[in-house]
Amino acid sequence: KDTLEMALSAILQGENLLLSGGKATGKNVLCETLSWVFGRPSYDISFHVNTDSASLIGTDTFRDNEVTLRKGPITLCAETGGFGVLDEINMAKNDAVSVLHATLDHRRRIDIPGYSRITLHPATRFIGTMNLGYAGTRELNEALVSRFLVIEMPPLDEATLAFLLRQHFPNLKQEFPSLKGVYAEQFAGLFQDIQKKCDGGELSTKPLDLRGMIAGIRTIRSGLKPANAIRIGVLNKCFDPFEKELLEDAANTRIPADWTRRDVFED
Repeated sequence: KDTLEMALSAILQGENLLLSGGKATGKNVLCETLSWVFGRPSYDISFHVNTDSASLIGTDTFRDNEVTLRKGPITLCAETGGFGVLDEINMAKNDAVSVLHATLDHRRRIDIPGYSRITLHPATRFIGTMNLGYAGTRELNEALVSRFLVIEMPPLDEATLAFLLRQHFPNLKQEFPSLKGVYAEQFAGLFQDIQKKCDGGELSTKPLDLRGMIAGIRTIRSGLKPANAIRIGVLNKCFDPFEKELLEDAANTRIPADWTRRDVFED
């Protein structure tokens, strides 16, 4: 609730947002939610080593026997009053950062070399997301950070994870006889166990993959045993034998090997 209130307040006052945090903290989901709340089109802009100023603003193209501008996502977002999601902004190289400096400035305009100047639509907002410590990332410079209000995304707790799993899988059984609790809480508890081991330095963050867990649980509906579903969705993301052994121990305490689809899902 606090995170959403901070984001809404910043957007209402015309500010841009920077969402930082670890894996599976809902950064992109929050971006989608804000775009939906304000009824604005969303433009996803992923930064990588080949993202340059031309791919952001636009580049020349030949149309109807003349050279025209093929507009990039930053230009389209500026013109339509959209929400531009700057994904993994801390992977942007200097050429792309120079575009962001001009776009996010209080003057709210973009100079396109060889073409006219674009003034940002009043509803245009930019939301940056970043994971810390990923390969290829670097620290953002002060000039760029000063153009954002920064929200640190809190890690998901077990209750929230269980809620998300029930939203994805409403036919998960609500309770089981052999252990006290419900199935959603067992899967969420496994994710929390992995997260604690990652925070403690026992594991790398590779198996800390909520998308992988959801995809694995989805395969149970095809008849795959839950233990094997968790293996292909989570455990096999780790390639170190010692780490994999730790993961398997954690998974065995939560997901018994003899569980089947009928044990997990309602028919």
